[in-house]
Amino acid sequence: MTSVLPSYDHGTSPIKLIGDTIGQHFDRIVAAHRDRDALIVRHQDVRWSYGELGRRVDDLAAGLLGLGLEPGDRIGIWSQNCSEWALTQFATAKAGLILVNINPAYRRAELDYALNKVGCKALITSPALKTSDYLAILNDLMPELRSSEPGKLHAQKIPELRWVIRLGCEKSPGMMSFEDVPSRGGNTERVRLSELAGTLQFDDPINIQFTSGTTGFPKGATLTHHNILNNGYFIGEAMRLTADDRLCIPVPLYHCFGMVLGNLACLTHGSAMVYPAEVFDPVSVLQTVADEKCTALHGVPTMFIAELDHPDFGKFDLKSLRTGIMAGSPCPIEVMKKVVDRMHMSEVTIAYGMTETSPVSTQSSTDDPLDRRVSTVGRTQPHIEVKIVGSDGRIAPRGTAGELCTRGYSVMQGYWNDEEKTREAIDKAGWMHTGDLATMDAEGYVNIVGRLKDMIIRGGENVYPREIEEFLYRHPKIQDVQVIGVPDDKYGEEVCAWVRLRSGETLDEEAVRAYCKGQIAHYKIPRYVRFVDGFPMTITGKIQKYVMREQMVKDLGLKAQKTA
Repeated sequence: MTSVLPSYDHGTSPIKLIGDTIGQHFDRIVAAHRDRDALIVRHQDVRWSYGELGRRVDDLAAGLLGLGLEPGDRIGIWSQNCSEWALTQFATAKAGLILVNINPAYRRAELDYALNKVGCKALITSPALKTSDYLAILNDLMPELRSSEPGKLHAQKIPELRWVIRLGCEKSPGMMSFEDVPSRGGNTERVRLSELAGTLQFDDPINIQFTSGTTGFPKGATLTHHNILNNGYFIGEAMRLTADDRLCIPVPLYHCFGMVLGNLACLTHGSAMVYPAEVFDPVSVLQTVADEKCTALHGVPTMFIAELDHPDFGKFDLKSLRTGIMAGSPCPIEVMKKVVDRMHMSEVTIAYGMTETSPVSTQSSTDDPLDRRVSTVGRTQPHIEVKIVGSDGRIAPRGTAGELCTRGYSVMQGYWNDEEKTREAIDKAGWMHTGDLATMDAEGYVNIVGRLKDMIIRGGENVYPREIEEFLYRHPKIQDVQVIGVPDDKYGEEVCAWVRLRSGETLDEEAVRAYCKGQIAHYKIPRYVRFVDGFPMTITGKIQKYVMREQMVKDLGLKAQKTA
């Protein structure tokens, strides 16, 4: 009788977990690599060594303390990629402040919810991004801001917020300029900062990232120094990063992909962080890689597709590239092969994870066979456990699909101020239930085969149907709505809404999209809208979204891509 191998694995490593706070580790890296390039921001003409970055981070951290912010206070950042984002990430960690990442695509309703949910005391904001006027949104949300003295804001709708700190050289009523913050830190604050280095603990929460769920309301995944510092380190180890590497980071910093797989992977190895532009642009990425001789490049599949398909692709010398990470969406196998062949990324890796696990749980290594790197999400990361369980909650045999669960140092503390949702996500044994369907083969390689939930992944952005449904329900002419994801060649998936109107009402597709514009993030706005009299249901009344999806695929002539 042969025993069946269970779908369980744990990552082993001779390297111990880092027992530092981010601030302590930051200081060690600065001391060891003081003269090396640390941060290069092309669109801001910034080129700082680790010594210069360290000085600026300390100045900002002392200034934040000088504003009266205390360890444990929440400070939001609502901005595109820029040098100030990196400074804020490291300075808040040194001061013991909890950085709250706010998606640059958020609009008024989403910003309102995020700031109030975690009780932000300060907000660092960009003035605008593309067509979004952040300052106008803030003044609309908080009309008291214009007549407030900086630091003394008392807004009816955002009662705990005191400071609004704006980027850029212009001045705005009621707001403090980012460049003036360091001057608020004197000798007292610098002494305090030094004292905090010895009192902050690595299990202290240091970052909140919003992730939606089936309730439609964003949840604040609360992450510690230990969570994200170690995850960044072992991600960098999987890529074989060294102080000689230069990582091009076109992915957004508000997301774990940018701030952990990017910034913290670099920091822990003394590598250079290189930002090609404030938002993704394929030419900026290609030009930056060529000019800066980047050795590594991150991106979601749609980014790599845009780079490879650009008509000027052949004009750029990308021979310096060696490694990088493709993540955030299922990776088309043919795209992965092109990245290896045409972009010279022979050691590119695939990573899988979720915000709640800091984020990476599995990753391929640079020496995995190419067929494994293009067809799986690798094996379990060091010091992390992974199991795959069936619908009965028992560990499934190898090769059998089930829900992927993960346990270890990377699992979040919980959802901010939401014990019920935390208990739903993390069981009594400490396992984080991902909601993703996966298989594990005999050698421990994991393959993601689907999702238990109906989450849509559009261009690397997680889109949760219930959140869009909840919003569209507010439209006075809409009786009922169901949102699904349908295949898309460019973004992997696109949002599709089936709408049932109230009796006697009329509405067209453009009106539905216009209702969404400016209220919810652009990537959540349905590309397809179908007006129906009802929805396919089971005999017990459960809506069959898979039937809806199949119908749209057929009607629109869509074809799902083969994915890793």
